[in-house]
Formats: sequence, C-alpha cells, structure tokens
Amino acid sequence: MKKILYYRFLITILLASVFGCTTPYNYQANGFEDVIVIAATITNEYKFQEIKISRTYTLEESAPKFETEAVVYVTDDANNRYEFEEGDSSYVSAIQFQASPERQYQLHVLTKNGKSYVSSIEKLTTQTPLESIEAKAVTRNNVLGVEITANSSDPTNTSKYYRYEYEETSQIIAPRWFPQKAVANMFPAGSKPKGEIIFADRTTEARVCFSSQKSNTILLTSTNNLSSDKVVNFPVRFISSTDNYIRNRYSILVKQYVQSLASYTYYETLKSISSSGSLLSQTQPGFFSGNIKSVDNPREKVIGFFDVSSYSEKRLFFNFIDIFPKEKIPEYQYHCPDENQIIKEAPLLYFYNYCFIDDPLLCQGNEILDLISTNSKVYYPSKPTVYILYPVACGDCTAFSSNIKPSFWID
Repeated sequence: MKKILYYRFLITILLASVFGCTTPYNYQANGFEDVIVIAATITNEYKFQEIKISRTYTLEESAPKFETEAVVYVTDDANNRYEFEEGDSSYVSAIQFQASPERQYQLHVLTKNGKSYVSSIEKLTTQTPLESIEAKAVTRNNVLGVEITANSSDPTNTSKYYRYEYEETSQIIAPRWFPQKAVANMFPAGSKPKGEIIFADRTTEARVCFSSQKSNTILLTSTNNLSSDKVVNFPVRFISSTDNYIRNRYSILVKQYVQSLASYTYYETLKSISSSGSLLSQTQPGFFSGNIKSVDNPREKVIGFFDVSSYSEKRLFFNFIDIFPKEKIPEYQYHCPDENQIIKEAPLLYFYNYCFIDDPLLCQGNEILDLISTNSKVYYPSKPTVYILYPVACGDCTAFSSNIKPSFWID
C-alpha cells in the first residue's frame, strides 16, 4: 500500500506541474524522494514556448517547488538552439519560434546542482486542425447540462492520437449593482452623529466582471481502432444547467494537441494511475517515467515528458438562453434576494433605517456608517430613508472576480 500511495503522490506532483493546481492527497512523507519534474510541450504555434520544471514536495509544503537557476534549451537537427529564460514559475523561450515538420527536437536541462537531463529526439506530429466545437443541451446521468464537443479529421490517417485542454471564461453581472456608491463621510471624533452617508458616481466597473479557469484533467481520445481518422463529437466539457458559471454569457477555448503514440501512451498511463480505482488495486507498477533521462545517472528517477505536438484551437461563445431557452437561469454566486424576497425571508438582515436617534431598533445610522466604511456591505436603494445593504459581492463583482474585459471577448 505504501508503494501505491507513493506513486499516487508522484502523479499528484506531475498533475500540479502540468495544470498548475491539484487536490492534495494524504501521503505520509516517510521515505520521501527528491525527484525532478519536467512538463514540456512545444508546438507548431509561433509563440514564446514554455517549459515547467519543479521538484517533488511534501504535503507540508503544499505547492510544487519551482526549480530555479537551471539552464534550459531545445536543439534541432539543423544545429539551432532555442534558449529558455527563467520566469516566475516556468522557463519561457527567449524568442518566439514554432516547431517545424522538417526538424527533429531535443530538450536539454542543466540544474544548478550540476545535474544534466536530456529527452529523446522528437518530431512534430501531423498538422491536423481542430475543425469545430459545438455546444448542445444533453442529459448525462440524469443531469441536464450543456456538452461542448470537438470534431477533427485527418484524411492522411496519420494523426490518430489527440489530447485536449480548455480555458473557459464566465461573464458575471452583479444583480444588485447601483450606479452610485455609498461612501461613509466620518466627522471628527465625538461628533453626533459620527458621520454621514454621501453618494458618488462609480468611476470603475463593478457591475460586469469576468472569471476564467483552465482545465485540470487529462482529456484523450484515439482513432487508432476506427476505419477513418475522425474525431466526432468528443466530449471536452459538460456543465450542469444549474451551474452559475454559465448564468450569463460563457466562452470556451478548446485546444487540440496531436500526439505521438509515445506521448499519448504516457498521458494515458498518467491518467489511468492517477485515478483512485487503479491506484488502490492490487497492481503495483514500477516507477512511471517518460522520455526524459538523466545524463549522469541512468538509474535516477525523472518524471515528465518532452512533447512536440501539432496544435490548433477554436473558441465558442453562448448565452444561457441560447442553450436552455425554457430553463430557469441559475442563481447568482451569492444569495442576493430582491426586495419582495427580503420582506418574506429576513427583513432585519437587509433593511436599515438611515437615521440617528438613540434607538437602535428604530435607527441604524451608526451601524450603516460602520458597515459602509469597512466595506462589509454594499448599498442598494429602497425608500428615501431605508437602505438595503447586501453582501459586497451582490453589488460589486470585483469582490470575487475581475472587471478587466478579456481582449477576445465578444458581447
């Protein structure tokens, strides 16, 4: 069992390096081994390529240890050398470049403690574009939701192996936003009342925000056993119709990587042994390695794979009502009842009388000043001397999201 847990721990480390986040596993650090972890994919996309290098870590440390001060470069069979420079959490190529089908590539890493690592020689896979992505309402396991699927086709019948990732963005609209912001203007100490509420027009966006997240699972498919090299309606993402992430407008960028058989097998094995069912079975595999080896010590354990993949992407937008014209719109991320609901549910939690006589049951002016000055609540109008005070997120989406509109966004 210790061996099984150890391998699961190592896979957790690799998933954290590939996707940037993972769920911790309760592994005991007895017999912990310091192992290098390398996640490297270069593509035929002309860009600054990125390589992630880290070390295994104990759960007490809670995050991958970025391998600093390494010398990282990629060479090809035409004697070109592409240097990578250290960034905040990865190594990024000094110049933009793209993998070419005419060349063969190899990754080289020299760590600050003098250890050298090298990958096998890899070549670019068949350049097969992602043809389309679609979003349709479907029911999965008795749950109504939207399924995003990918379609691709290779007439040369040489692609065969595909991996997918996605980045999704949700538009968030604060339901209790008000164009004026309540500001607590506090008087000198000892004054009665101790201050007043004034109103100022908002100067920054607080009504419409955007939240983005990346996929953190391994999505693979193969056409190897099919009569034609076609990916048809491969399910990339399923979102329940009650999920507030699609409450308004939603966008997803689907990324397709055409892989070699070795790369596909590596990721398939990674996916298989990172599932609890496989890890807790009686099968205890040997150390799981990729195509990167130590130059100095062939027996040293190395986690990772150097992948040279053909890449393509497609973006899709939809509004909730486009997919579910007859379904109830999901609830907002926070409970923000309207005035009628407040009266029925809990008026004392939301209604405040703006006055300052010495009776807290009748007047809550001082409490209003305290809540506004500490940014604990946000103002929404009711009657002239009655304020509705909501949790800040109800009227200001920047409390939990970003008000910066993505450059790709189309309303």
